Amino acid sequence: MSLTAEPNVVPLCDVLLVLLIIFMVITPMVQKGIDVKLPETTSEEGGVPQGLIVLTMQKDFTVKINQDPPIALNALQSRLSGLYSARSDKTIFIRAYAKVSYAKVIEMIDIAKSAGIEILGIIPEYITEE
Repeated sequence: MSLTAEPNVVPLCDVLLVLLIIFMVITPMVQKGIDVKLPETTSEEGGVPQGLIVLTMQKDFTVKINQDPPIALNALQSRLSGLYSARSDKTIFIRAYAKVSYAKVIEMIDIAKSAGIEILGIIPEYITEE
C-alpha cells in the first residue's frame, strides 16, 4: 500500500478566479483619456474653411486675422470683440511663426479668451517663411 500525496489545487483555482474578476472590474475604471473634438474638413483645398477665423502671430509680434493686414497685439482684443459680438460660433484657430516665443502666443490666447471666444484651436504648423 503506497500513499501518494497530491496537492489540492482547488483553493489555488479559487484565488486565481477571484483575482481575475477583480482585474476585470478595475481595468475599465483605470483607463483615462482626453476627449478630442476633431474639426470637420469641408473646405476647399489649401484655404481657410468658410466662416472660420485664424489668428497668425508673425515674427514682429503683429497679428493677422485670416488674410487681413497685420494689426498690433494691443489692438487685437477690440478687433476680435467686434468680430465675435454678432457671431454664434465663438471658435478661433491660432498659429504662430517658429521663432515667436511661447509667452507671446499665450498672451495672444489670453486676449482671444478675454474677447469672448469660447473654443480655441491651435494649428500645429511649423511656419518659417511666408
